[in-house]
Amino acid sequence: MTTPRKLFVNLPVRDLQKTKDFFSALGFAYNPQFTDDKAACMVLGDEAFVMLLSTPFFQGFTARQICDTTSHTEALLALSCTSREEVDQMAEKALSSGGSPAMPAQDHGFMFTRSFYDVDGHHWEVFWMDSKGVQ
Repeated sequence: MTTPRKLFVNLPVRDLQKTKDFFSALGFAYNPQFTDDKAACMVLGDEAFVMLLSTPFFQGFTARQICDTTSHTEALLALSCTSREEVDQMAEKALSSGGSPAMPAQDHGFMFTRSFYDVDGHHWEVFWMDSKGVQ
């Protein structure tokens, strides 16, 4: 049996307040216990979080250069949605709140995805999947 774990994804951001405003517009909240002027703990669910770290603060956790998201992709971050409609709603909110399109929508029948770049250039995928359709 796999041990249940919490997931904390850490992302560098150029303007913490602008990034917080962007994700707030998508409906995400923050844990105030781990949010200050250098970082914000965005809650994805009971066991999953995204730590949005100001770039100088993030740099203190790595000896490597931070990825230039204007020209490189460091990861694809995928979020599940409860319906195709929620996928469309979240993607449209992202685009109207300062995000930009990443890839064309993909409809595989049992799975529907859309993607966007957030205000810091991180690549997000939002998807709905019908588990009954997965073979």
